[in-house]
Amino acid sequence: MIIPVIDLKDGEAVSGKSGIRKTYKPLKTVFHDSSDPIRIARALKNSGFKLLYIADLNAIDGHDSNFHIVREMNHIIPVMLDSGVNSIDGVKKIIGSVKKVIIATETIKSIDDFQPIFSSFEKENLVMSVDVKDGKVLGKHIEADFKDIIGIIQKIKPFAVILLDISRVGTGKGVDHEIINSFRGLETELILGGGVTEQDIDQLTEIGVHKFLVGTSLHVGIFNYKLIC
Repeated sequence: MIIPVIDLKDGEAVSGKSGIRKTYKPLKTVFHDSSDPIRIARALKNSGFKLLYIADLNAIDGHDSNFHIVREMNHIIPVMLDSGVNSIDGVKKIIGSVKKVIIATETIKSIDDFQPIFSSFEKENLVMSVDVKDGKVLGKHIEADFKDIIGIIQKIKPFAVILLDISRVGTGKGVDHEIINSFRGLETELILGGGVTEQDIDQLTEIGVHKFLVGTSLHVGIFNYKLIC
C-alpha cells in the first residue's frame, strides 16, 4: 500500500529535502496544478489512494497549526496525522477528527510517555513514529537509541510503527536496510518512509513490509504507483 505524504505549512502543501523545513517550498505535484492541499487530496482520492500521511509542520514546530485544513482533508481521504502531539490531552483534541494520530519520537517529551498515551486510547487509532536522522533516533526532548525504542515497542505493542528516515526524505536514495532489519520480528506492523524507491518496495514486500510513505517521487511523477497502490 502506497500512502502519499503531504507536508502542510502556512495553509499550503509544501515539499523539501532531508527535513530542512526552513527551505521547504510550495508543493508541485502531478496530481494538481496548485499547492492547495484540499484540491490535492481530492485528486489523490480520484487516483485511487485510500490513506494520507500528513505532517503539520507549523504544529510540529510549535507555531500555530493547520488542523482546520487537515480535518477537511480527512473528509476526503482518511488521514494519519503528525502534528507533534505528545500528551493524552493533545490526542483527545484531535482523535475524533482524523483516522489515526501519530505519536512521534521527534516531539515526545519522554520515552516513558508512550506507555500512558497508548494505554489511554484504542491502539488502532494511534501510530508510533520512530523518526530517524543521520542514522540516529531523532528527538527534540529525548536521548534514545534504537535499542531503547525497540524496548518501548515491545512493551506497549502499538498497532503500527512508522520508521521515518527524515534525512532521506525527498532524496530518492532508498531506505536504510540495516536500520529496518533491527526492527524486524516485532509484533507490530511496520510502515516505512524516507527516500523509498520502487526497488525498496519490491525487496521489503518479500520480508513482510506492505505499507510505504511516498512523497517527492510520487508528486514529481517518477513513481509508478498504479502498479502498487
